[in-house]
Amino acid sequence: MDGEGVLSTGLSMAELGQRIRGERRARGLSIERLAELSRISRSMVSDVERGAKTPTVLVLDRLATALGTSIGRLLDEPAHGAMRVLRHGEQRVLRDPSGWERRVLSPVLSDVEFEFMRTTIGPGVDPGEFEPHAPGSREYLAVEHGSLRLTINGRAYVLEQGDACYYPGDCRHAFANDGAVDCVYYLAMELGGVGHHEPRKEQLDE
Repeated sequence: MDGEGVLSTGLSMAELGQRIRGERRARGLSIERLAELSRISRSMVSDVERGAKTPTVLVLDRLATALGTSIGRLLDEPAHGAMRVLRHGEQRVLRDPSGWERRVLSPVLSDVEFEFMRTTIGPGVDPGEFEPHAPGSREYLAVEHGSLRLTINGRAYVLEQGDACYYPGDCRHAFANDGAVDCVYYLAMELGGVGHHEPRKEQLDE
């Protein structure tokens, strides 16, 4: 599952790799176990952690899901204080060469696993299927522009401009744009079961 092209404003691939490694070790997971949980090859996980390869948005999402966290937490440090303004130029942005962009609009909070994002998918783009998040996760979606094909556990729903929906985040889900113009939608994700992966007794590698 190799891929290249994720660009995160203000964050190098080496820094991203260090954060992924830190989250993995904090959970007591080996590279082999993370590869198994994320369904990504061990070599790809190792390359991403070393900053040697740039993951696609889908690969990064699978790594975050396997770690029981969000992409936003892998991209940013927890915010401090009761108030945080994220200026447009400060927001973390992931761009995939397949033709879609994910902009993280919510700050990372130390004790909350929540993510609010704005996604743009180009015409005819199907990024692929995302893994189920932890049990109890919830996702809320609203389409701002264009048309979105949302597939939940193999069943497809077509959402048009102005439509909104809710679905459990702990199921298989996929987003695609079958239309002729960009699809823009907002997604709020609340993760359940924080820290649900049990540490293994094996020696951690790298």
